[in-house]
Amino acid sequence: MPYETDPPAFDGRYSDGKTAAAYNVRVGFSPRGLLIRGHNAADDLIWPYGALATAEPISSHAVDALVSYRHQPGASLFVPNGTFARQLAEAAPHLTTRAARRRAATPWLWTAAAVLVLVAGVFALQLSPARAIAGLMPDGLRNSLGNQTLRSMTSGKKVCETPAGRRAVENLAARLATGVPGETTFEITVVDWGLINAFATPGNKIVLTRGLIEKAGSADEIAGVLAHEMGHGIEMHPETSIVRAIGLSAAVELLMGGGGGTVGNIGVMLAQLSYSRQAEAEADDVALKLMRDAGIATDGLTDFFKRMNKLERSGDGDSNRTFDVLRSHPQTADRIRRISAQEKYPSKPALKPADWRALKTICAVPD
Repeated sequence: MPYETDPPAFDGRYSDGKTAAAYNVRVGFSPRGLLIRGHNAADDLIWPYGALATAEPISSHAVDALVSYRHQPGASLFVPNGTFARQLAEAAPHLTTRAARRRAATPWLWTAAAVLVLVAGVFALQLSPARAIAGLMPDGLRNSLGNQTLRSMTSGKKVCETPAGRRAVENLAARLATGVPGETTFEITVVDWGLINAFATPGNKIVLTRGLIEKAGSADEIAGVLAHEMGHGIEMHPETSIVRAIGLSAAVELLMGGGGGTVGNIGVMLAQLSYSRQAEAEADDVALKLMRDAGIATDGLTDFFKRMNKLERSGDGDSNRTFDVLRSHPQTADRIRRISAQEKYPSKPALKPADWRALKTICAVPD
């Protein structure tokens, strides 16, 4: 653009940032930068274009411009003129809305590049790309996915939370948490649902159903099932299953902050998924370690599996609706034998008798 020399063409208000006063000035464009002229030429200021900043990026429809100068903190220049704003955008393009959008996009582009490099490395090392991307999920996203899953899978179900029952759940969780790595914590919800089931969701959230608790013969059985679900959470199996279900590209979009439509269907999607044999074995391994560290016998886990298999084979009248815990977590004779073969160690019951009674009635209606 042709630069003005003298006199400056635009009226403006200038503040030096040192006092509350503002001064009428004339403003123009020079080869060196914005020319700001006060009541006489001796007071002229030059603000180089590259050191200018604006509180709001300059759009093509701007009718004014509020400008600051990097090397004069607190100083500002306001020019209520659209022509000035457009000429300033041409002289200092870094002040425009286009430049602002480009700057905002740069971190996301670097993040996307880093994710792509990581995924490429995972493939090169023959690792699990789904597990790797699941591990990149920030806690906020994992919690959001977990909450959405809980809402979808427990819609219309009452949450059971009698005070004594909740204390029993918390006591059991605290005991198993002895062996949980790092600062990982679990949020456990009991729902009034006749289905015999337990499942882990993203964000280390676990659901136990009334049907599961009612059919269990001891607190050790519930402890074994809960430890198994904690194992899924620690190994990030729910997040990995979601990545596999929606695909790597959609998962990367979630990591980048998009995919809102996908998130809305996560709960329904996860409800239809089942874990692989490898994932079940990994969860078993973690459960065995958690129970050993907590001093809870592993017999409860095998007792529960045996009880469920026996009830299903017996043709129990409720079997069509209550044994989802076996269908979504297929237990084989080999797995039961493997858990039963574990070396014995000193143990105590998972809960005191009073706590176990409270847990069994956690869904009871208070008097």
